[in-house]
Amino acid sequence: MKKIFSRNAQYQKFEVLLSNRNKRYKYGEFLVEGVRNLNEARRAGWEFSSLLYTDEAPLSGWAREFLQNVKTEENFVLTRALMQELSRKEDTSELMAVVKMREDRFDALSLPENPLLVVFDRPSNRGNLGTMLRSCDALGADALLITGHAVDLYDPEVIGSGMGSFFHVPAIRIADNAQVTAIIEAMRARHPDFRVIATTAHKRTPIYEEKLDGPCLLMIGNETEGLCRAFYDLADTMVSIPMAPSSSASSFNVSCAATAMLYEIVRQRRLAGKAGW
Repeated sequence: MKKIFSRNAQYQKFEVLLSNRNKRYKYGEFLVEGVRNLNEARRAGWEFSSLLYTDEAPLSGWAREFLQNVKTEENFVLTRALMQELSRKEDTSELMAVVKMREDRFDALSLPENPLLVVFDRPSNRGNLGTMLRSCDALGADALLITGHAVDLYDPEVIGSGMGSFFHVPAIRIADNAQVTAIIEAMRARHPDFRVIATTAHKRTPIYEEKLDGPCLLMIGNETEGLCRAFYDLADTMVSIPMAPSSSASSFNVSCAATAMLYEIVRQRRLAGKAGW
């Protein structure tokens, strides 16, 4: 255990884990706060590098138990003022954690016999990415693939908006479209009935008219640009969510649309006895 009384080099490292994407990846670590996020990270078996806390205020029983039983490399005691400065919560977190990133390896995933995968193409909004992770978790998606130049998966706002789901959904960053193509080819070789479903805000086949109870990949486009053309070329079908004739809305927010579509896939799987949960 080390004590930190000033904004020294170690403290500045904690700051850049919050604010600097490149430094996060240099260190291979990110900063997490909040009881729910810490509990879910622990429950999902993420590796903790350090725990941060202050000894200038009494710790709750939960925090004491966490410090005692969670394995770390080294813990740090900060002044209350430094904890308040580092925290992004109105009520300063009594514990924060430095957590190690996981590898971006699709081939390391343990997928079920009836996999449900989601692609989010070039997400540009942190809240949308966090909400997408939450929807994937809630509706049983087996992995989320994040393509292209996107907001950072490990950004504190993404983690916060995921409400703990961040730690339970395998999320893999895909650098280029060729990797997505390779993944689709591998899944088609493994599952002859594997289907790739592209989504669009334009009027296409209503999603509920497609048969979606088998292995599939749901492709969700960028918030303003939609899916890139290459992904439409890979798709077996293109679907949309019909709007009410009286509606002035032309489409849903991307995360809302993904949630509705995932729900339809799960609904069909449950009717066919293939939901897996």
